[in-house]
Amino acid sequence: MTPERTGTTDDMLRRVQCEFLEMPGLRLTEPQARRLWGLDPASCDALLGALIEAKFLLKTRDGAFMRAEHAAPLRVGLRPRRSSTAA
Repeated sequence: MTPERTGTTDDMLRRVQCEFLEMPGLRLTEPQARRLWGLDPASCDALLGALIEAKFLLKTRDGAFMRAEHAAPLRVGLRPRRSSTAA
């Protein structure tokens, strides 16, 4: 990879991070991200993958990308234990 290419990649990573930081609730699918940042599929996939690997983004079940720190933990409803009473 040439130095110019590396600089461009770093610039794009910073740009994407800044956009997610400026808009905390931002959720984008990969096609939306490609259109927003004008990326080809391979570049977009690599960029989003790098941000997931860095734990900055996560991919939701429905295929959207969002900031990892804004993900709500899954809440599981637990039934209260029934107490056994001795007679």
